[in-house]
Amino acid sequence: MGFFPLKKHKMSVNRDKLLASKKGFTALEIIIVVGIIGAMALIFYPNIMTSLEKRELENTARDVLSTLQRAKIQAVKTKLNHRIRFVNRASGWFFFIEREDNPTQWNLMHGFVEKIISPKFNVNVNFPNQTVVFSSLGLISNFTSGQNSITIESPKLGSYNQPDQRNIYVFAGGSIQYITSQSD
Repeated sequence: MGFFPLKKHKMSVNRDKLLASKKGFTALEIIIVVGIIGAMALIFYPNIMTSLEKRELENTARDVLSTLQRAKIQAVKTKLNHRIRFVNRASGWFFFIEREDNPTQWNLMHGFVEKIISPKFNVNVNFPNQTVVFSSLGLISNFTSGQNSITIESPKLGSYNQPDQRNIYVFAGGSIQYITSQSD
């Protein structure tokens, strides 16, 4: 029985030496891992950039869409005409909701902050006087059949042959249609 504890001690010393020699990575292992990560980044980079561009275009178009819907709801709720006005400035397209407090007197809707469409997008506003006016019934009071849309286009997505346009159509009854398409 006296020899058994000594054997245990020798085994644990050998095991500790074995574990100590296996710690860390070799330079070759690190270079291989970095190379694999680099190759994967090169492969997936265009997909990541395309996804980010799509997301930004979608968010911009949906922001315009939700602003149109909000103006319509506010017009019906308050029984006052509301409009979305699009203004092209040197720094890009801006849009905001205005309320008609008195006949022909339009004021920025309380609690609404002016929004901007990124200048990297091509924007085509095709509304009479670049406005959409919702009546107190939620109808479009300045509807013109040939002028009822806004198109937001990403040149970057077009260069990748991806659907690069977001079209928003507004109809006389106040309904709004959102379409994703690809430019020709």
